[in-house]
Amino acid sequence: MDPPDFESLNLTAQPTPFTYPVCERWRDGSEGSVFHLAHIFLILGFMGGSGLYGLLYLFTFLTLGFFCSTIWSWSDPCTTDTFLWTFALFGACLGQTLHVSYRLRSVTFEKEFEELYNFMFKKVGVSLTQYGKIVACCEREVQTLERDHCFAVEGKTAIDKLSVLLTGRIRVTVNGEFLHHIYPFQFLDSPEWDSLRPSEEGIFQVTLRAENRCRYVTWRRKKLYLLFAKHRYLAKIFALVVRNDIADKLYSLNDKAFDSSGYRYDLRLPTFCYPPIPPADQDGAEGLQPPPPPSAGQDKPGARLRPPTPVTDRGKPATQPHPPAPDSEQGGVEVLLQVPEHERTA
Repeated sequence: MDPPDFESLNLTAQPTPFTYPVCERWRDGSEGSVFHLAHIFLILGFMGGSGLYGLLYLFTFLTLGFFCSTIWSWSDPCTTDTFLWTFALFGACLGQTLHVSYRLRSVTFEKEFEELYNFMFKKVGVSLTQYGKIVACCEREVQTLERDHCFAVEGKTAIDKLSVLLTGRIRVTVNGEFLHHIYPFQFLDSPEWDSLRPSEEGIFQVTLRAENRCRYVTWRRKKLYLLFAKHRYLAKIFALVVRNDIADKLYSLNDKAFDSSGYRYDLRLPTFCYPPIPPADQDGAEGLQPPPPPSAGQDKPGARLRPPTPVTDRGKPATQPHPPAPDSEQGGVEVLLQVPEHERTA
């Protein structure tokens, strides 16, 4: 009969502190090539970037890494916990890879929409996912306008959409007078769109006619405002690109503006565009014709700017102006008299 262990029965004795097992001897061989390959894949995976393509890169390498770890843990007979955890991580990363691949497929666009994104929306920071919502708003449809067909008729066509020209060229006229051309990746109706509030309605004050076969994409006004209500960032992006397009159209009009002496003046300086004519000199003075009073259609939303008509001393329009030499003293004096003091340059 063994003697009783009084030390274990003594409740007042101090418990023995827990100690971790010490590795007595390191293993001679390595863990194998599969183990090292798994960790190489993991290192490459964690070097992935942002965006959908970055996520696809990340989860693809993580899937390969955890797959190799699963194979290595299955061959190790010591424990099954390692195999279960690595297999669960492999399944999660594989599911994420398939999900990101599906998302990339859903934001793939046709060639014309890709060109529109690269030219207009990519440079302002719109992602492919956000651009997909813009394309879905127009139902991924591209409209066609045949040659000599009108996109809008002056005083008749309602302003109920926003359109961008993809191919071709559009001629803009008002009362039969040519204003400017619209080229690919420019808005067809940006001045009309920006002149109306969401609750207002209006009609075109210009005529837009196709000079050749044109293709364009259009968004219905109501659908676009619903998209802006859900995504305020897209509303700011459209406000930016639309007003930038309006500025380009104004500069194209500015290139056609000359006075009676052949000087090109700036539409941004109203005092220089329409200088006041003294009553005593109205019969014989040369200058610009004062702007006509607004007609019944010019004060409505959707009207576009036209360059003022230069006239001669007989009141007839000037023809083929020839700008004088830059060192002309008379021209320099005329410019200084027309420009206010605070707008003069050194």
